[in-house]
Amino acid sequence: MKKFVFASVLALAAGGMLIAPALRAQDITIKDPAEFNSYSMATGQADPKAKAAALESFLQNYPQSVVKKAVLSLLIETYQQLGDGDKTVAAASKQLQIDPSNMEAIFASVYVKKGQCNRTQDASVCDDAGALARKGLSTAKPAEMSDADWKKQTAALYPVFHSTIALDDAISKKDYKGAIEEYKQELMLLPAEATQSGAGLFDTLLLAEAYSKVPEPVNAVWFYARAWNFAPAGPKAQIESKLNYWYKKFHGGLDGLDAVKAQAAATVFPKDLVIKPAKTPAEFAHDAMLAGDPMALNLGDKEFILANGVKDDQDKLWALLKDKQTPVPGIVIEATATVIKVALSDDAKAAKTADFVINLKEPLADKDIPAAGVEMKLMKDGGPELDGTYDTFTLVPATATAAQSVQIVLKDGLLQAEKKKAAPAHKPAAKPAAGHKRAAQ
Repeated sequence: MKKFVFASVLALAAGGMLIAPALRAQDITIKDPAEFNSYSMATGQADPKAKAAALESFLQNYPQSVVKKAVLSLLIETYQQLGDGDKTVAAASKQLQIDPSNMEAIFASVYVKKGQCNRTQDASVCDDAGALARKGLSTAKPAEMSDADWKKQTAALYPVFHSTIALDDAISKKDYKGAIEEYKQELMLLPAEATQSGAGLFDTLLLAEAYSKVPEPVNAVWFYARAWNFAPAGPKAQIESKLNYWYKKFHGGLDGLDAVKAQAAATVFPKDLVIKPAKTPAEFAHDAMLAGDPMALNLGDKEFILANGVKDDQDKLWALLKDKQTPVPGIVIEATATVIKVALSDDAKAAKTADFVINLKEPLADKDIPAAGVEMKLMKDGGPELDGTYDTFTLVPATATAAQSVQIVLKDGLLQAEKKKAAPAHKPAAKPAAGHKRAAQ
């Protein structure tokens, strides 16, 4: 465990060590000489291990001592110095039994349990950390502490409490909106420079991750950009990959991203941020129809318009295509003597489904039926290996894993002689029959 004692945390905000008056023991009188000597011996140990053992022994011998709170406070700090998280929490728990609002004990427990939550992703550990952090945020100022000291103390501790609750929300509860609000509260409490390194920078990245889970692409982009600006070389490339992904997903390209990066470097939270959303597939399809002669488009672009265009654009294009001949380059998914199914688009190839179905003009001999996986392309003389005439098309609705697509049916298909000659011979046992298995549509 990182050595990070309570006084050190407070020093970050206060510019020096701040100990709450309630933790001081010098004004408390120990009447029993033996108890006083034992206390003096324990607190005077220079070696942390020896000090911890002596303090534990003192508490065991004098469980009702008037300096019990002060000894437990010193024991918490000593275990933190030793990096012993479990014993730190154990000492803090004892302190909270007698002083439920003891901020030092609350923070020590939160700090250790937050680290355990982050390492183990254990929901129960995360819940414990979150509950203690909420307790810390709701704890009232001790009557004996000045307003100025309380302000310094909460300025140092509240960001850690909010960060811990956010971690609990994200890991244990999968409540990413809740995590977003807590990370925002944390970053608002921190000076801007504290978000450029260490825990502040790490939580800036976690805020971006939480926004990506909701998802809110624009906010995800902003905080990924903010984290990217100050990230060390190691994780910078990974952060940039996520930044590019979400920016392109929302905007449609990477143009303008450098300006967003510059904005994010200057301020923690977005100001006047404008990222234009990408055009819809229907808008891209419409632009393609207006760009020139639709018949001059490649086959993939024509397919895209039929799959994604508004009905008017689909109808206009289909009126031009209907009964026209076209080559069909692609990968054979399935073939029989009378039908060849081909994957032409990248999505169809990845899914191994046919987006073109070619009904052949004449049946093929068994030896000429192409095997699944064979690529159809142009022949040496420039002609197509496989072509057909546009007949019908059918829209394929979107699913949870695939966008809307189209299946185009061609008639009068021809497999050219050169392809027939190269086709692998099919054994008689593989001859298509009525029960021939069809590829998924």
